[in-house]
Amino acid sequence: MVPKRPEWWHPRSSSVALVLVAVVAGILFSMSARLFSSDDREVPTDVADLIRIERERLDALEADVAELRAERDLLLEEIDDSLPGPPEDVLRAAGGTALEGPGLRVELWDAPSIDLEGQPYNVNDLVVHQQDLEAVMNALWAGGAEGMTVQGERLSTTSSVRCVGNVLLLHGRQYSPPYVIEAIGDPAELQAALDASPEVAVYLQYVEAVRLGWAVSELDSIVMPPFDGSLTMTHAQPLEEA
Repeated sequence: MVPKRPEWWHPRSSSVALVLVAVVAGILFSMSARLFSSDDREVPTDVADLIRIERERLDALEADVAELRAERDLLLEEIDDSLPGPPEDVLRAAGGTALEGPGLRVELWDAPSIDLEGQPYNVNDLVVHQQDLEAVMNALWAGGAEGMTVQGERLSTTSSVRCVGNVLLLHGRQYSPPYVIEAIGDPAELQAALDASPEVAVYLQYVEAVRLGWAVSELDSIVMPPFDGSLTMTHAQPLEEA
């Protein structure tokens, strides 16, 4: 038994649909042909051909972009080479160059555990603090230090020394005592600056009272590598007027 067709079906309806599809396809390919012929590009004959042509065009554009980027990088290198660098003394003061010369080594470490009962001290007095390290560093800079390292890390204009408890944080690394500070400069002037520092004098009082660690030695030659981080400041603010 042959199934009954719907009332709306008519043989001509399928023919009309095919004709419409053919017309639409013809229009699309005609528009594509005109589009490609306007700029002398290859005219696609079917959808697969169109995909191939567009893929080839994309590859060519990507190659052009890569070539332009290479030209840009080359121009930037030429610009950088033509610009004058910072003066040698400025670069040296910022820690950007290697240094070698005589100087001082200062070592600080925590006091041993002692019985504090009946004494005017507490456990915090037995630990080297950030202000103790800063006192030594500031005195050495004031004494004419040309360069300085803390735990072997070269200090720069962007360096920040911080302590959490008895742990030193410097350049993203953690250090425990003993702390070693080395400074290149005239040893006599550096020593005189340490002796003249009121903050260092306070630390030395605790050296006597609770046996905090302290040692200063003169070195004939200290070798300091350049600072290996960025010397560019990203945040700054003007100093307030006095």
